[in-house]
Amino acid sequence: MSTKKEKRIDLNNLTSEEVMKYEIARELGLLDKVLDSGWKTLTAKETGRIGGLITKRKREAQIDKMDTSTEELRG
Repeated sequence: MSTKKEKRIDLNNLTSEEVMKYEIARELGLLDKVLDSGWKTLTAKETGRIGGLITKRKREAQIDKMDTSTEELRG
C-alpha cells in the first residue's frame, strides 16, 4: 500500500483562485483548521460552503467586468 506525501502549503506562491479560497476559509473561521490539518479534514458542508462562495464571487466579478465593458462602450 502506498502512502501519499503531505504537500506543504506555500502561501507565497498561490494562484488568484487559491488566494480567494484561503480568504474565504479565513472568513468562515476555517483557515487554522486547513493550515494545521489540510483541506481533507473539512466536512462536506464546509467545503461546499467554500465552493459556493467561490462561485458567487466569480459570478459577481464577471458581472462587474461586463458592466465596466458596457460603460466603456457608452463612454
